Amino acid sequence: MPLNPPEKTISVALAGSPNVGKSTVFNLLTGLSQHVGNWPGKTVEQKTGAFRRNNLIMKIVDLPGTYSLTANSAEEQIARDYLVTEKPDVVVAVINAASLERNLYLVAELIELAPRLVIALNMMDVARQQGMKTHADALSEALNIPVVPIEANRNRGLAELMEQVEAEYQRPAGLRDVKHIEYGKDILHVIDRVAELLTPDIIDPYPQHWTAMKLLEGDQQIRNMVRERISPEKRPRLETLLRANEGAAMIIATLRFEWVEWMTAVAQEKPALGSVSLTERVDRVATHPVWGLLVLIAALSALFGLVYSVGVPLQGLMEEMLIEGGRNWIFANLSFLPLWLQQLLADGILGGAGIVLTFIPILFFFFAAWAVLEDVGYTARAAFVTDRFMHFLGLHGKSVLPLCLGFGCNVPAVLGTRIIDSPRARLLTTLLAPLVPCTGRMTVIAIIAAAFFGAQAGIVTIGILLFSLVMLVVVGLILNRFVVRGENEVLIMELPLYHIPDLKLTAMVTWQNLLAFIKRAGTVILIVSIIVWLLSVIPNGRIEDSLLSAFGKLLEPLGSLMGLNWQMMVALISSFVAKENTIATLGVMLSGNGMDFTEQVRAIMTPAAALGFLVLQVLFIPCVATVGAIRQETGGWRWPVISVALQLVVSFTMAILVYQTARLVI
Repeated sequence: MPLNPPEKTISVALAGSPNVGKSTVFNLLTGLSQHVGNWPGKTVEQKTGAFRRNNLIMKIVDLPGTYSLTANSAEEQIARDYLVTEKPDVVVAVINAASLERNLYLVAELIELAPRLVIALNMMDVARQQGMKTHADALSEALNIPVVPIEANRNRGLAELMEQVEAEYQRPAGLRDVKHIEYGKDILHVIDRVAELLTPDIIDPYPQHWTAMKLLEGDQQIRNMVRERISPEKRPRLETLLRANEGAAMIIATLRFEWVEWMTAVAQEKPALGSVSLTERVDRVATHPVWGLLVLIAALSALFGLVYSVGVPLQGLMEEMLIEGGRNWIFANLSFLPLWLQQLLADGILGGAGIVLTFIPILFFFFAAWAVLEDVGYTARAAFVTDRFMHFLGLHGKSVLPLCLGFGCNVPAVLGTRIIDSPRARLLTTLLAPLVPCTGRMTVIAIIAAAFFGAQAGIVTIGILLFSLVMLVVVGLILNRFVVRGENEVLIMELPLYHIPDLKLTAMVTWQNLLAFIKRAGTVILIVSIIVWLLSVIPNGRIEDSLLSAFGKLLEPLGSLMGLNWQMMVALISSFVAKENTIATLGVMLSGNGMDFTEQVRAIMTPAAALGFLVLQVLFIPCVATVGAIRQETGGWRWPVISVALQLVVSFTMAILVYQTARLVI
């Protein structure tokens, strides 16, 4: 009986520009085998995973998204250095079928570095929606490279893609006659003359002719390396040769663009001239300087309108069934347990972490609506429309994208600043990210606003949201002027084509976000709820005489400036662990008096104080996880301490002003 051949491990690199669906391909192929870390010596995220096919174990590396292999950013340098130094067995270039012109330039460079290359022609469905006919076979024949059409968001074509990857690995390298760009005799002669001066000890580990071409293109990283290693005798000859051929970079780029244009014409039929695509028609409004802002406001209003009209009633129903029903069941059916244990279960765990779980309907509609906006392609337009305001803050245009992530959670917003090239803009964005109201803050605001302002809760919430963004601008101006100084940079980004959102992908993203929230409620928030309950009953079981009360009353003089009693101040401080702890803490402290949560909160605050508390909550210090992320990204405690001190001053100052003003008019 023949034995199965031994398994063999090969390396497969996924390369591609941003917004081509590369991460979706990686996630579908690797599943639970993913490992996420940082590239050595860099803050750019590294993702690796494994895919098994027959007797092959494919180690898949998701390279950073990049438009080219010229080292203008950390992402581009990482992608190219991996290809050169690690020499993966197969490179898969994931490109967007609806944006061939933008994506094929990277393919032109990959051809010169990757001996085995497979092209994954993704988003074929989006191209069809735009009236484009894309012919994978024609592109494959023109390039003499395997081209596999896929639709990653629908998990179509990935099996065929990996079959082709295996076949390409089995093919001996160098036997495929790839259609390289014809640079012409003059350019090739200049490249040869430069290459003659580059001995292996100078250019290691880069290829000789490729390095010569990069020198002519003005690649700064390659030039610095060569200048450090080349001998003093050769340096003047090289500098003279490069100065005499400064126009070579433009010629090389022009020839590549002409090659891209020709390949696109071979592979794709576009709509007739004069026809206007859906994306172009919508973008006339969505990216307009004035109408675009109105569209953004309308989108946010619709999002929160959905949350309040559907999510809040469901939240109230869950609170009645889970909290009130659960407390009654505990005291009725677990009477054999000690009284303190019954109270811990009813008031500490159910009244704390349990009350947080009742917000799942609110978060479900928020996450789902945001996932649809992102999948359809609108969030990139929101970034584009708001870019002009970013320049007032001295931010890089890419700063809009991580700041948008902050609406979900401030931690990925801080980590997302890694995509920003400028160290100064990255630091400034890191300091501003915690001022973006995350879902935890918005959950607290939703509940408090609904309790005090009824039918006007939606308007109040939008007002608080806009107020927090205004404060972000003000703080950004101050930081830009006095703390983190430097020059503004220009936004360069690609607006993806609009397409019909994939419900399966939306459901997956929504579930992942909800699962992360539930895990937090079952761990951090549960622990904090138990600690708060214990502090509320020590030493004699009366909350009025407890350690929690003593701590809160130390803060009460400050709280009185905002109309807040000690209970609200304790709830605020507990949000440092997780923002949702505000509600959990209030649930523990106010439980057991026969009133529902809304009635309990109304009993200890006036509407003016509630408004001040909302401002305080939305601007208060970042949670401990965000502080940790800031420390990780800035490499020390200096900037996390500055961030916490800054938001302490801003939050209390603005809350006092808002309360003192509101009490005169409400």
